[in-house]
Amino acid sequence: MGDMAILLTFMPFAAGIMDSELRQLLAKVAQGDRSAFARLYDIVSGRLFGIITRMLPRAELAEDALQETFVRIWQRAKSYDETIASPMAWMATIARNQAIDLRRRSAERLAASSGELDETMADESPDPESLASQAGELRRLRDCMEGLPGERQQMVLLAYRQGFTREELAERFKRPVTTVKTLLRRSLIALKECLDGPR
Repeated sequence: MGDMAILLTFMPFAAGIMDSELRQLLAKVAQGDRSAFARLYDIVSGRLFGIITRMLPRAELAEDALQETFVRIWQRAKSYDETIASPMAWMATIARNQAIDLRRRSAERLAASSGELDETMADESPDPESLASQAGELRRLRDCMEGLPGERQQMVLLAYRQGFTREELAERFKRPVTTVKTLLRRSLIALKECLDGPR
């Protein structure tokens, strides 16, 4: 996630064949199949992170909630009932609940430390140098994105901002799934190299 977390948000999930695959994967996860769990993570983590970031805009909290979401999915896969909800709806509910729990816990910690707010706010407020650095990082990310060819920009934004799966991107761009994966991988490598380059 890292620098790409800023690009993520939520869009509706594809049904049909994907739901069928998710049901099969959840059944295998319920039996303790780690490779199925890894595949499940690859398919739905972007979408679930998009749901979470709508409720928890702070990237570090959202990442914690996503991690807890997948812990719960692993623990509760045996309880999934396809007659009650689609796989994505079931996992999205877990993600929302984790986001709500984490937001509540964060609020409780903030309230518990309210007596120290006067001192800590002065200490923790971003100074002008930090704000300038953050703004610079956002500009660099934007500039690096603009350095990608147009189609690859769109693929990265759809995949990491709107949570499109590789299969959805393949259909949208009329490309094989393997090509989409290759283009995304190359784009992320290019972005990382650009972001890690001279400042």
